[in-house]
Amino acid sequence: MRGTNRVSCTVRLAVTPFNLVVVESRKACLNMAALYEGYTLCINATQQNTSNVGIQGVELYADVDHVLVTDSSRTVTVYKVSDQKPLGSWTVKQGQTITCPAVFNTQTQEYVAITDYKVVRVWKDGDVNIDQAFKATVSADVFRVLSAPDCEPVVLFRNGATRFMNSLLAAPQQHIEEILSEGEVIRWSTLIKADQQLVVLFVTEQRGEHCLCFQRFNPNTLVKHRFVTEPGLSAPHSFSAICRGSNIHLFYLYSNGSVYESVLPLRTSETGIHVIQALPRSLHLSLPVREGQLTLGAAVVLDKAHVAVVGFPHPSAGANKDYLCIWNTHFHIPQASKEMPGMIYTQLWQCGGRLYVPHGKTLSVIPFECQKSSLAAAMGKLKQSGQSESNSCLMTTQPHSDITRAPGNNRRLSARQTNASNVMTNSSTLTVNQLTEHIEKGMVEDIQLAVGEFVYQTPQTELQLAAGRMALDLVSRSQTDSNFYPHSAFLQLLKTECLCYSVCPELLLLAVEKKDFSLCQIAFHLFPDIPEAITCAYLKAVLSTPDSEMDTLNLDTDSMMFMKVLTQTGCPSENGSQQNGVCLPALLDSGFETPSSRPQRDPLALDMNCPVSLHKSALLNEVLQTSYSDRLLLPHLKDLTVPEVTIFLQYLQFLYLKYSHEAGVQIQGLRSPTMAQIVDWVCLLLDAHFTVLVMAPEAKRLVSGLHKFVRSQVKLYAELDKIEGSLQVLKKARQPEDFALYSIKVIKLF
Repeated sequence: MRGTNRVSCTVRLAVTPFNLVVVESRKACLNMAALYEGYTLCINATQQNTSNVGIQGVELYADVDHVLVTDSSRTVTVYKVSDQKPLGSWTVKQGQTITCPAVFNTQTQEYVAITDYKVVRVWKDGDVNIDQAFKATVSADVFRVLSAPDCEPVVLFRNGATRFMNSLLAAPQQHIEEILSEGEVIRWSTLIKADQQLVVLFVTEQRGEHCLCFQRFNPNTLVKHRFVTEPGLSAPHSFSAICRGSNIHLFYLYSNGSVYESVLPLRTSETGIHVIQALPRSLHLSLPVREGQLTLGAAVVLDKAHVAVVGFPHPSAGANKDYLCIWNTHFHIPQASKEMPGMIYTQLWQCGGRLYVPHGKTLSVIPFECQKSSLAAAMGKLKQSGQSESNSCLMTTQPHSDITRAPGNNRRLSARQTNASNVMTNSSTLTVNQLTEHIEKGMVEDIQLAVGEFVYQTPQTELQLAAGRMALDLVSRSQTDSNFYPHSAFLQLLKTECLCYSVCPELLLLAVEKKDFSLCQIAFHLFPDIPEAITCAYLKAVLSTPDSEMDTLNLDTDSMMFMKVLTQTGCPSENGSQQNGVCLPALLDSGFETPSSRPQRDPLALDMNCPVSLHKSALLNEVLQTSYSDRLLLPHLKDLTVPEVTIFLQYLQFLYLKYSHEAGVQIQGLRSPTMAQIVDWVCLLLDAHFTVLVMAPEAKRLVSGLHKFVRSQVKLYAELDKIEGSLQVLKKARQPEDFALYSIKVIKLF
């Protein structure tokens, strides 16, 4: 069989002592973490202010292996992290100062920075001098430029107003309204992309009182929340925010070692500009502090069970030593630590499985890993889910994964008897039976909020039973009520990783019928048991949908980033040079036409563009990476029409040529198909439709071009075999002669 063979089975557990032991083992699973050997990315001089190292920010660049570092005054540098090398650096003139971290606009492939608080500078990789690039002066001081992948940057002014970058540059001197009160200053900000909308969070301070501002753009609302103040407790040292389901979670660290969590809903009924509300909070983690309170420190949430903390001492370490520690929030214990020499600052960034820690005059990069240790992992049955967890939400400045609940929310539940029909979480949450009744009659918005709250507060072991039942009930109502489709609820249930195709067979088919491709992409990523018929139905839906209808989809970041890198890589040279074992003269000898040999564009030319949009290509890549059986898949492939087969073959051909001629297009860490998967699908399509393709006029040229390219490859490899034989003959000829035991040699000196 081609592709990845799949073994499907259904397991039914009986109530036996052995099964009870398994459940208890899963409850007692321990989440492990590790810090690996770090290295220095760059050296920066510190300023006089001890709370400010020589680095303003570390921002994600085009992929996880590149970051954009802004120093404390005048320079912006792009680093390739794995090589520890700067790829580009730009410095403003003497007397000018970069006043906030520069960001990379993924939509326009441009850098954006602010100098002297009011001058917006925009430049590209080809611009050698930043002063000669585009610049515009705005009418108010800028606090920070915020960015998120595949989104337009947002400018946050020091008076609390926000503008999208394009609208600001269209009229730089436009009036900027005053949002904050006199004397109120911004201390921290971030931009979060969640549920197809952007949200700006920023923390302000006024006479010792701190407030959180929650800015939405659709609808345009600003809600303020007041932090709870405690006597003798100073301002928080650091903040970080993540999105989980339909809520945003804010974490903030105090000098007494307390890490608090505040939960904010993405959607509210507020329509006013300023609505002062109290900020509810719960204690997430309590760190040990030996003598008094610490003056510097930072914390970043890594996943649902781990928090990285810098500046707080290790419980078993001596005095006057600073550490980077990863704490387990389930058990409140440190699981990995590394001493950081030099002064520690209130700065810590996490990007792509690496922690960026400034200490002394050094910016260090420390790779980390958070693993789940359980009975399933020990038996080799645990599904690797790190990639899906890291991509469950999109945000800037400090991207994080999932989180866990606070100690006050029954995190350590005692073992108790449960069953599939009545799963109780706590006194304030609906049971499964109550939630089922609510699903039958409730409004979509109310049901989605109830499901999100249930998923958040229910232990993982109980979700294994409850998630499937909720999904079945939601699908059942969606099939009977055409106006009912709870996309957000389905998404939250998928991200629990408690579902598969066998648990709720109608879910994926319903998503295909509704053309909910973002949900389908996650399902194809997580479900290991998707039937071949559903795979072909999804493939047909993707191919038959116009590219323009997919431009607004919110797809997986890694898949979109891979396609952007793939379509932006340089074209092979047309001067006869050889790349990856294929040279243009060999193609010309075989009858393969190049753009220079004919006036019209050849669809098989090496500089060809992607025949489909980026969003459609990302969805097609999920099909290529799905497990299948040849015998079961081929009959369903015959349902594709000739235009659908043609466009899919053109896309596979595009991938094959890119992989063959441009080394490095498969970036490590990004989800992408392999060369073997591409070739296998080409063979499957030709096997299923060869007779039709030969007779179809619009497909003849494509099949002929594929034949010519394959013929040139065969000829090339035949020549390589001849070269290999010649080299082996030369190797044998150069071997030393085998002289006998006695030999006489005549040496002539004259």
